Amino acid sequence: MNMRILACTAAIMALGTLQAQDDLVKKANATATDSTGYRFTTVVSAEATPVENQASSGTCWSYAANSFLESEMIKAGGPSIHLSKIYTARRSYEDKADSYVRMHGSLNYGDGGEPHDVINMYAKYGTMPEEAYTGLQYGTSKNQFGEMQSVLKGMLDAVIKAPNRGKLTPVWKKAFSSVLDAYLGPVPATFTYMGKSYTPQSFAKEVVKINPADYVEFVSVTTAPYWAETMMMVPDNWAFQYCWNIPMEDMVATIDQALRSGYTVAWGGDVSEPSFSWKNGVAWVPETPADELTKEQKADLFSGPKPEMKITPELRQEAFDNYTTQDDHGMQITGIAKDQQGTEWYIVKNSWGVDNDHEGYLYMSKNFVRYKTTSFMVNRKGVPSDVLKKLKG
Repeated sequence: MNMRILACTAAIMALGTLQAQDDLVKKANATATDSTGYRFTTVVSAEATPVENQASSGTCWSYAANSFLESEMIKAGGPSIHLSKIYTARRSYEDKADSYVRMHGSLNYGDGGEPHDVINMYAKYGTMPEEAYTGLQYGTSKNQFGEMQSVLKGMLDAVIKAPNRGKLTPVWKKAFSSVLDAYLGPVPATFTYMGKSYTPQSFAKEVVKINPADYVEFVSVTTAPYWAETMMMVPDNWAFQYCWNIPMEDMVATIDQALRSGYTVAWGGDVSEPSFSWKNGVAWVPETPADELTKEQKADLFSGPKPEMKITPELRQEAFDNYTTQDDHGMQITGIAKDQQGTEWYIVKNSWGVDNDHEGYLYMSKNFVRYKTTSFMVNRKGVPSDVLKKLKG
């Protein structure tokens, strides 16, 4: 394959990542109907910062997990502020690029990531307020990452596959960083917050004040032993992170305990089901499998509470194995609500703006979480004691 074809292929792949995110939003609105038949009453609700919009970027993981950290700051008595999601994303892109080159391109590269990436970048590089680094560099009012990621991916593939190079150049990282500077702006070495100058590291230490060791990430799969760490087997786990594997019902119990203790949850999962409607702000699991829903059933998905499919660990695993569950979105679970029938749902903060029926939030059934969760992260202080005791190591 000549270099011109290679560069074009890389650009198409990177654009595809961003197009997939935009298509995900469209798909999540495709089955929207009238949802006034639902009536929710809040049971518990943790504090969270205002809803934001990731726009045309695959940075949901950064928005979700940074929003999670913002709630952690509030709970600890700190300020209620937005952290820079784009600073975290940029540092992640840089580290991911280094791994991509070291792996000779045998690694997923793109906008995507996981909640642990936010904690890892925070521990390594610190953080800063959103106004100190917005990433809106060339007159844009919202994220538009398609062109940038095409250029970055093409550059990385040229670095690792350029013929007759003998060895890597010593300047490719500088060139990569220069592209990020052009699209997102240079990272400030220092910035001012509340009249005081900080570096990202000093801001993390003196203002944010969270301990990266306080956070635990969980998965629930039947392909690995429970109560032990296992690799999170999703393409966006470019860091090859291991997470604690726990049974499905312990997953739900852990989320419940965290929320009832005043902690929020950084959640990752699949939102491509027709029974996930962003416009309606409702996500649940019909008794009828998604691929068997009739036109009439699809038109009635959001008219009010209905019986749900019984979710088992085996059914959950089957959805992973046949790709009907994929790791395509990250959000923050902030509370619990009950519908008019007394059934509990999770209150979820999204990062697609506020133009839906619940001003940027949605209600997600516990069965949807059982079925479609790929991973979640919580403060270990919110984990049930019996779960903590069973974690090995």
